[in-house]
Amino acid sequence: MKRLLDCTATDFESMNGQELKQAIRASEGRTIVSEVIGSFTPYYPAVTNAELASAFGADMILLNFFDVFHPSMEGLPETKPDDIVRTLKKLTGRPVGLNLEPVDLQAKRLENLTELPEGRLASEESLQKAKELGFDFVCLTGNPKTGVTNLEILAAIQKARSVFGEEGLIIAGKMHGAGVSGETGRQMMSEETLHAFIEAGADIVLIPSPGTVPGFTVENTAKLVDIVQQKGALAILTTGTSQEGADESTIRQIALNSKMAGADMFHIGDAGVAGIAIPENIMTYSIVVRGKRHTYVRMASSVLR
Repeated sequence: MKRLLDCTATDFESMNGQELKQAIRASEGRTIVSEVIGSFTPYYPAVTNAELASAFGADMILLNFFDVFHPSMEGLPETKPDDIVRTLKKLTGRPVGLNLEPVDLQAKRLENLTELPEGRLASEESLQKAKELGFDFVCLTGNPKTGVTNLEILAAIQKARSVFGEEGLIIAGKMHGAGVSGETGRQMMSEETLHAFIEAGADIVLIPSPGTVPGFTVENTAKLVDIVQQKGALAILTTGTSQEGADESTIRQIALNSKMAGADMFHIGDAGVAGIAIPENIMTYSIVVRGKRHTYVRMASSVLR
């Protein structure tokens, strides 16, 4: 098994979810995940946001706002809806995953919430469709104002494991409160919650990066990461609070703090500009956590390799 740092498009094409997880683990905290939105007009319409993120150093692409029952990707050449994900994987040469949202209709609301279409909810039907579309992994989390709770994430993990099987790769957790009272700041994550996620079948647990959510210091985040890793799972630290649109010095600080907290993977969100982090911030993040050598090789590597 290669470490993900050394993998090329043909390696990714042949990997299942658990092999991808092992390649991430072998890379020792040097994997960059870029979240993008395909339903918006891309930052530069001549290419998809996924292609742009890949060109600036992302190892893995995570699609947000993607409706599995009505697949679309702005900037993509004319493609049959059911072929969109596989086409995107060929164009980027990267593993491509999907956000699905475990909305809790009984959640105590902190603000007015947004009603989501069926194809974005973490239902068994949506998960099954995501598998059919060819996604390499699934991420169970919540966008702002969606009403996603830890309790529903736990239930969604169990559904996802049933649908994707033992070889599937499941990421789960919260980047922010998602509009729910009682799950903001330090209240968002507890040791019990992390244990429950992993025991339910999560391979990778999603935790806010230090400095992105109030109360998530390097010290506190490192304790949560330690809990996850001691249970045999991986930890992905996230920048999903629009700070992906901050200046490069802020990105460097978040990246270094996340590295010190012990992250196995680093997520950068989609709210920097039109459905993507500021591209230079993706590259900056990558250079901080793994240097120019690995960043430039990832940027330059052809999808034909």
